[in-house]
Amino acid sequence: MSEPLPDGALDQLFRTARTYNGYLDKPVSEAQLCAIWDLMKFGPTSANSLPARIVWCVSDEAKAKLAALAMPANGEKILKAPVTAIIAMDHEFFEHLPEFFPHTDARSWFAGNAPLAEVTAFRNSSLQGAYFILAARALGLDTGPMSGFDNAAVDAAFFADTPNVKSNFISTLGHGDPASIFERSPRPDFARFNRID
Repeated sequence: MSEPLPDGALDQLFRTARTYNGYLDKPVSEAQLCAIWDLMKFGPTSANSLPARIVWCVSDEAKAKLAALAMPANGEKILKAPVTAIIAMDHEFFEHLPEFFPHTDARSWFAGNAPLAEVTAFRNSSLQGAYFILAARALGLDTGPMSGFDNAAVDAAFFADTPNVKSNFISTLGHGDPASIFERSPRPDFARFNRID
């Protein structure tokens, strides 16, 4: 049975965590990237579909290639960040379901039904992108998730050999620089956008 996390953990994951526009000059190790994946892979997805595919842009070459395909302000963030992750989705995730969801023939739900496979890949890779953010925060890192890039161009540049894989969103990653953020934007209370039926 789970117990509530202490306030310090809730702050780190949610209340005081921020989206960063810049990072301190501190490296992010390959071991930390692996640790993020090793946490986020446990987040729930439909039929354990796990459609997210990630390219971790660490080298100057990879960051420059990605930055050239983003709007200028985002390109600058990509170039300066220690890492930028491309959170992508495999529209043929179902080929792995016999291994990842062996309880039933879940592959047959999606094979031959491209619209269902695509919406499932998008929804669940987005979930996994949220798990990526929380995993990074849990491990003491910060993120800067963003759109503002040419998805088709990114797909051509980074996924040409796997045309079934398409980009969803990107996120910078590192040790956030407090000087790069502004005052937190408003967050509404429960009553404004919720109802209990």
